[in-house]
Amino acid sequence: MQVVLTIVGKDKVGITAKVTNALAEMNINIININQNIMQGFFNMVLIADMEGANVTLARAREVMVQLGEEIGVEIRLQSEEIFTAMHRI
Repeated sequence: MQVVLTIVGKDKVGITAKVTNALAEMNINIININQNIMQGFFNMVLIADMEGANVTLARAREVMVQLGEEIGVEIRLQSEEIFTAMHRI
């Protein structure tokens, strides 16, 4: 299953490193990353594959929410189908 992870928050050193390390620990494979910084705000959209993950989607979501709180950004993790349905015009 593919998932979409979004991050928004004030830019600071280490956001990408901490998020990608957490994904690696859960054996979640990163497929694509798009990130930018606009007027001091960090924005990332990451697509990943959970086929080989050692956690459930619900647990991965909990880990990411907790990590976001620790580093001061908002992290959302959802299945690609849900993300696509929510953003369909």
